[in-house]
Amino acid sequence: MSLTENNQYIRNVYVNRSKFPSFDQYPFNLPIIKSCTELPMHPNVTYLVGENGMGKSTLLEAIAIAAGFNAEGGSFNFQFSTFDSHSALDQYIRLIKGINKPKDGFFLRAETFYNVASNIESLDSEPMAGPKVKDSFGGASLHEQSHGESFFSTFSHRFRGNGLYILDEPEAALSPLRQMSLLSIMHELVAKDSQFIIATHSPIMMAYPKATIYELSEFGANDVSLEETNHYSLMKQFFTDRDRLIHHLLND
Repeated sequence: MSLTENNQYIRNVYVNRSKFPSFDQYPFNLPIIKSCTELPMHPNVTYLVGENGMGKSTLLEAIAIAAGFNAEGGSFNFQFSTFDSHSALDQYIRLIKGINKPKDGFFLRAETFYNVASNIESLDSEPMAGPKVKDSFGGASLHEQSHGESFFSTFSHRFRGNGLYILDEPEAALSPLRQMSLLSIMHELVAKDSQFIIATHSPIMMAYPKATIYELSEFGANDVSLEETNHYSLMKQFFTDRDRLIHHLLND
């Protein structure tokens, strides 16, 4: 059974633009941050998509921090800090939460996942009673797997259901086949009362049925279908008429 509007974990994200110190400095000068006031979240899967520089990863990071996650990623109880580089945007957004609290959760961001893996190694090197942290990730060291394998071990073993999962470009280390497999894992977790919020460039990752897709641009966030996204249109054009597109790219 999946979550509904009555019991989802995050219902809405409000951006308090009236409190911004300036619209000329980062992150308040990012297109989506300058134009957006609220984003209703789908009970199951919400996507943030768009070109580089629109602010989707910065907004996702702020949502994750406001929800209680560590800025560099991990589960709710990860408290490490390798380099304090996150923006102050989380101080200017407000999450409207549902009546239920997630029992599990994870913030995965591709660019800092190495730091999460290193923190797990550090925790497991200390004397402790009970199982090691890496056991909940499949038992093998994440550093001793390929980037893609470590990502997929996290999805397969660490995500347990009844959870809030915030993913920033999860496709970064995954083959197309693994991306499809991740959709299958997501479906199983959605059936176990989980909610996903995902920033992605991958049309495969955007394909979860009935999800909400926000395409971010300098004009704001538009609720669109997969087929209406620029990413899908471009990939379709490439595969439908590859020779013509390559000719223009290499000869114009």
